[in-house]
Amino acid sequence: MQQSIPAVFMRGGTSKAIMFHARDLPDDPARWEALFSAAMGSPDEYGRQLDGMGGGISSLSKVCVLAPSSRPDVDVDYTFAQVHVKTATVDYRSNCGNMSSAVGPFWLDEGFVQPDGESITVRIFNTNTAKVIHSTFPVDGAMTQYDGDLVIPGVSGSGAPIRLDFLDPGGATTGRLLPSGHVTDHLEVDGFGAIEVSLVDAANATVFVRAADVGLSGLELPTELEARPDTLDLLERIRRAASVAMGITADLGAAATTTSVPFICLVSRPTESVTLSGATIRRADADVLARALSHGQPHRALPLTVSLCLGVAARITGTIVAEALTTTAAGDMMRIAMPSGVLGVDARVSDDDGQWRAHAGTFYRTARRLFDGRVWLRH
Repeated sequence: MQQSIPAVFMRGGTSKAIMFHARDLPDDPARWEALFSAAMGSPDEYGRQLDGMGGGISSLSKVCVLAPSSRPDVDVDYTFAQVHVKTATVDYRSNCGNMSSAVGPFWLDEGFVQPDGESITVRIFNTNTAKVIHSTFPVDGAMTQYDGDLVIPGVSGSGAPIRLDFLDPGGATTGRLLPSGHVTDHLEVDGFGAIEVSLVDAANATVFVRAADVGLSGLELPTELEARPDTLDLLERIRRAASVAMGITADLGAAATTTSVPFICLVSRPTESVTLSGATIRRADADVLARALSHGQPHRALPLTVSLCLGVAARITGTIVAEALTTTAAGDMMRIAMPSGVLGVDARVSDDDGQWRAHAGTFYRTARRLFDGRVWLRH
């Protein structure tokens, strides 16, 4: 027996997700996990999610739940669900920055807000992180304008620019921008020893590691990292140690089952690199080089929240990210070389008598409504 639920399928940045109205889901959120897993086609021991809407990798196995907000400063409440591919597990511990770009257009097209002019700003409350995001984009009459000239790395074609302003993003996971109180820490990693890292929490908690410290050049593409299981295992052990050090989990055992945060990001000084499409990124076109893992998988681009966290960390004197910058990073926009190209992020950070504060982070993304109708679920 199958059941169907009204849904919209959208691309947001370099991710795709099913968009549900909360009104169409069970009142008890505890029942959502089985529903979301079925919709995505999880668990799938083959890692392909062929019997659902997922695409076999973390960036294509996502759900967004939207509801009118009771907050006076917000238009829509947005809950993000990361659906695991090989297990029937759903994680609500983090936000997806890329799918955040689809929330405003979805809310407008569903008729919950009305534009006044040639653009609109939709105010979003992300329930996962208890943070506010402003999404500003052009409109065509009373609907979203999706066509435009903005090209973002990792997405073929172009679209209308969607500006995302993450307000006061510090402490989204742990409550503190620098969870340990330090710009760098030494973690004791089982089977490896001590390694210097920077633990930063902006938009999502992230542990930053020098690529060279784990035997990498920083130029490795996702397929190259996937071919190095020993390295992936080491990075996971570092991530688990960072989870405990940041106070996200109480011990390494709990960290093993909490895979969404912290993210782990490898950084190095930029040099000429090659993207997944075979294009060359010149050294002069980037300020820092980065590679990230999401749920143990090398990311094909860079999670948007990790990019924001990296941009914030780059503005904090003494972090591993700040150390990796070239001298060309003095401008407002940080240029991050990653597997799909160069991503720009503007992070506004201040040092108030030794207390670092992240005021905001800004990106531009594109999004597109792919289809709407009903998604069918197997019981």
